[in-house]
Amino acid sequence: MPRHITTTIQDGIAHVRLARPDKLNALTLEMLDDLAATAHGLRSDRRLRAVIISGEGDSFCAGLDFGSAMKEPVGIMRRFVPRPWRGTNTFQEAPWAFRRLPVPVIAAVHGHCLGGGLQIALGADFRISHPDATWSVLEGKWGIIPDMSGVHALSEIVGIDVAKRLTMTADKISGARAHELGLVTEVADDPVAEALDLAEQLATRSPDALAATKRLFDGTWTRGARHTFARERWEQLPLLFGPNAARARAANARKVQPEFLPRQRRLVP
Repeated sequence: MPRHITTTIQDGIAHVRLARPDKLNALTLEMLDDLAATAHGLRSDRRLRAVIISGEGDSFCAGLDFGSAMKEPVGIMRRFVPRPWRGTNTFQEAPWAFRRLPVPVIAAVHGHCLGGGLQIALGADFRISHPDATWSVLEGKWGIIPDMSGVHALSEIVGIDVAKRLTMTADKISGARAHELGLVTEVADDPVAEALDLAEQLATRSPDALAATKRLFDGTWTRGARHTFARERWEQLPLLFGPNAARARAANARKVQPEFLPRQRRLVP
């Protein structure tokens, strides 16, 4: 069982918590393993509707615990080797495995969101932050670069000049400023409650449509129009003739809330 990662599921919404509050949820090597394993385990649950990631105590995540990690050079090297079938190593898979989930993922951020913690937040589809939370691409302070999928995630979310400046300066900015720059989806005084409200709203939509939407945008955002049009067609036909779309049409005709089946299995090219 994960030592510093807890997961609860209620009404189809999973809440994954970083649970090392005495260390501001700073990441150990084992926590990286457990984050990736948690996401992989959630992927097989077709009744899952959304995932919330948050941190216990006073912080979301203060980044990698260098004091702990540097005592295990062999462990670092082992986790640095990529898995060819995924294209990620353990450091990268810990955040990116949540991007692979076929359900919306929401990061609820308070306190510190630094370094590796910021990259975990970037692995979510949506980021809700307390306005006074502290965000930083902190790796530059230690003479290194973000290498937990953060460079790719930043390239999707902010302009290249903003990404370079945040990475080169390692500046600490507030959640409110992160929202202005586009790192944060929205700010809220209670990020977890706001994340739960969004998750519950998303859970009223067809799980097949949500999964298709996530695949479509993630798979085409930086691609040309021709590729995107092909993916739209590929995703739409199974939805159009699928059971959950039929339930949505019938419920809308009766002006009632649809009751959806579990997410349908789908082969993706």
